[in-house]
Amino acid sequence: MDNDQQAADCRDALRRRALRLAFFTVAYNAAEGILAIAAGLLSGSVALLGFGFDSGLESMSGFIMVWRFGKGGLEDEEEERTEKRATRLVAATFFVLAVYVLYESVKKLYLREAPETSLFGIIIALAAMVTMPILFSLKYRTAKALGSRSLLADSKETLACFFLSLALLCSLCLNRFFGLWQADPLAGLVICAYLVKEGYEAWRGEAE
Repeated sequence: MDNDQQAADCRDALRRRALRLAFFTVAYNAAEGILAIAAGLLSGSVALLGFGFDSGLESMSGFIMVWRFGKGGLEDEEEERTEKRATRLVAATFFVLAVYVLYESVKKLYLREAPETSLFGIIIALAAMVTMPILFSLKYRTAKALGSRSLLADSKETLACFFLSLALLCSLCLNRFFGLWQADPLAGLVICAYLVKEGYEAWRGEAE
């Protein structure tokens, strides 16, 4: 009985950690999105505006996790249904983001739209590159300990945010110092493929 109680206490602690991570995701990405969109509007950078949109989707994924882990005391069958529903919702955000990134990448290649240089945008991208890997690692380990497919999918979306911030930083720097404006849309196409793959696996419940 003591072992069962310890296991239940450990699971509750993991749920609380998952909930705290979800709240942090919502708060951080909401602030990041507002700042990125503001910087994008000031500099006329489509890349920064796209990054702000991604932050909004990441916040949405965080809200889904708040809903998922805020529902305590569920029976096993109800918890499984909730887990599956949350996983599908997170997967849907992957597909929405993939469509947007694909559209922006193809449009920029076709119209030869070079991303604008923005020092503020570079700072935002650097902050995300430091924060997102740590957040991904915490989410991933918690998801594996809980056996939660939805949190695992959410962690992959956080990882996608890191890749997008890396692409943003590279595009801004390469365009400023070398005039390689194509770096941003080409990186976007690679990220789009990653998003579709992860979204498909999350939808089927195969994310690991």
